Amino acid sequence: MIKAKFKVAHQTPQSNNFSLDIDISIPSQGITAIFGHSGSGKTTLLRCIAGLEKSVVGHLEVSQQIWQSESFCLKTYKRPIGYVFQEASLFEHLTADENLTFAMKRAEHEVSKAHYEKIVSVLGIQTILTRYPSELSGGERQRVAIARALLVQPKILLMDEPLASLDNARKKEILPYLERLQASFDIPILYVSHSLDEVARLADHVVVLEAGSVKAQGELSKIFSTLEYSSYFEQGTGVIIKGSVVEKDQTWHLMKVSFAGGELWLSDNSEKIGEEVRVRILAKDVSLALSNHSDSSIANRFQGEVVEIAKEEGSPIVLVRLKVGNEYVIARLTGKSLASLGLSEGAHCWAQIKSVAIVH
Repeated sequence: MIKAKFKVAHQTPQSNNFSLDIDISIPSQGITAIFGHSGSGKTTLLRCIAGLEKSVVGHLEVSQQIWQSESFCLKTYKRPIGYVFQEASLFEHLTADENLTFAMKRAEHEVSKAHYEKIVSVLGIQTILTRYPSELSGGERQRVAIARALLVQPKILLMDEPLASLDNARKKEILPYLERLQASFDIPILYVSHSLDEVARLADHVVVLEAGSVKAQGELSKIFSTLEYSSYFEQGTGVIIKGSVVEKDQTWHLMKVSFAGGELWLSDNSEKIGEEVRVRILAKDVSLALSNHSDSSIANRFQGEVVEIAKEEGSPIVLVRLKVGNEYVIARLTGKSLASLGLSEGAHCWAQIKSVAIVH
């Protein structure tokens, strides 16, 4: 477990009196996303953990080791962290392999050949090790930078919007490699982003920041499906569901995923039968009906109970949270539509979700 309690006050170009005041607990494994809009304090939080913020006051405990307290502050160069910035920042006069070798020399303990080969393999950089940074694409440079950060054998990997400088094609290229990190290396990863798509795809836990304060923290799926926090996600409001592939329809390029609330048909992205997948269902892609319409083009229909209704202040929009089996689905519709259906908390209805709208 990582326990961090920081207070920072300083001037920034955006604000003359920016302050960070947070108290968070982060799991010691998996990916925790630090999410928020620009200026919310995401990068400042990472800098506090890295020991780069000189004006910070607080407490930092990592795996029961004190890194900072009222009377003690572990120097930055002694903190076993890996840091990946928006720009790869590789040494231009060194090859990719030489950049990695440089990092290995900074590791507290000798890096075994097997560990080196594992990192290189997980990040898929075997064929580019002899190239110089100028000969690499943006995605390749960032993968080398991540490998370099891992080779110092950190106790925490800090990633500050590592995809921000990449175009969409390069982002799609690197995302699968980032997904492999948490499964391959037993270290906590703090991933800063203002992209809900990245957070939904990668993270297990999330800390939501706004104006230097923590607005929400906890398991990603629970935070996403709680209407209280929907204003922070705006058009990205929805749920994240985990399931496993149970059937393939080769004719129509679809697959069926079984989850705690039933079964979903969605586009086939070449996952294998039995493989676990994570799907994201946006509230704007869910419609409600009072009966099960079999004469509809919508393939996914689930009966559920309305457990919560929230109105967006100053807006005609309402959010309806349904319990479907042991999972939840959120629908976004107008108050007029809700009234015409006559729905209230405790009522039952059908949630309809297009296969093509499900993100995974």
